[in-house]
Amino acid sequence: MALTAQQRERRARIAAHASWANTADRTGRTAPATASFLARFEKQVDPLGVLDPEIRTVMATHARRAYMLQLAEKSAKARKRAKTDES
Repeated sequence: MALTAQQRERRARIAAHASWANTADRTGRTAPATASFLARFEKQVDPLGVLDPEIRTVMATHARRAYMLQLAEKSAKARKRAKTDES
């Protein structure tokens, strides 16, 4: 029997909550992904790897913040559009 999209979503949410309920070291679990995400921005701001590591990290942090603010802006526009469409 095939599951509906709603059923799959509900099962995925249950599994995610169960997984996090069994994770004592949340930071340790997400550390590899966090490091990989920051590395993306380090490569963006210093593709040749010539900057001092401390300066590169600061610049990458700003690039990451700018990226997240851009995502927030897109999200706000989408929510506004959805709200307008509902009316």
